[in-house]
Amino acid sequence: MGRLKPWARYLLLIVAHLLAMGLGAVVLQALEGPPALQLQAQLQAELSTFQAEHRACLPPEALEELLGAVLRAQAHGVSSLGNSSEESNWDLPSALLFTASILTTTGYGHMAPLSAGGKAFCVVYAALGLPASLALVAALRHCLLPVFNSPAAWVAVWWQLAAAQAALLQAAGLGLLVACVFVLLPALVLWAMQGDCSLLEAIYFCFGSLSTIGLGDLLPGRGRGLHPAIYYLGQFALLGYLLLGLLAMLLAVETFSELPQVRAMVKFFGPSGSRTDEDQDGILGQDELALSTMPPDPPALEQTIPAPTPEQTPAC
Repeated sequence: MGRLKPWARYLLLIVAHLLAMGLGAVVLQALEGPPALQLQAQLQAELSTFQAEHRACLPPEALEELLGAVLRAQAHGVSSLGNSSEESNWDLPSALLFTASILTTTGYGHMAPLSAGGKAFCVVYAALGLPASLALVAALRHCLLPVFNSPAAWVAVWWQLAAAQAALLQAAGLGLLVACVFVLLPALVLWAMQGDCSLLEAIYFCFGSLSTIGLGDLLPGRGRGLHPAIYYLGQFALLGYLLLGLLAMLLAVETFSELPQVRAMVKFFGPSGSRTDEDQDGILGQDELALSTMPPDPPALEQTIPAPTPEQTPAC
């Protein structure tokens, strides 16, 4: 495969990506198709039963109009279920969570602006906030990455590992740390606090949040039945979890992307020929590291050359 042209390599990569997408679509269709049809049939049966019981006082057209209005309001995060005197969907913690979902590209989809001014503000806010968030994450990653590299470097020196083995050990350790601290542990807390949430759903919600998927099928709680202090504390905790978890996830992805195996695969699909600037930077960094670790040269011995003495003339 090393003799393939660059366009053939890119074509192979695109075909493999399309095949992976097709495989995922086939698996999801097989897994989710029957439950969706079953739920649709159940909904139709319940709707037919309701119309048969209340046909005299509620025409079907009025019911469909009411359900359409409820669904349109639900799409914007406004629900008519429960007590109508509940706090607004746009209280301060909910608004902060919405702005965090914009800046972290999580986007649960449970809230959306209703007014034209809110939509225009979201456009401007995202256009200015996303680059600022990326710059902040890049700066924090630059500061935190050496902290995670130090233990791996110490272990590599202690066990006398090769560079590739040390990089793989560092990536595996950081991935395990992120999975335990930012996915498994919050999922266990969520599973213990929410009675109607299974452990799989809790893990699914945590991973979907940190990977910025945010499908919107599992949403942050609205705080019904909770004390206001606990509700506010939970919303702020979720806000901090999104910011810190996203940073940890990016650190893990950056570490895995620097593995020699990953770089070799990327280089395989890159253009052949002269080295890229990234390769030159890597070679320069290795040369500087090698020069910095070399012991200083001993001082050269100065060769003493005797100065020519003036010829002594014989005394008369």
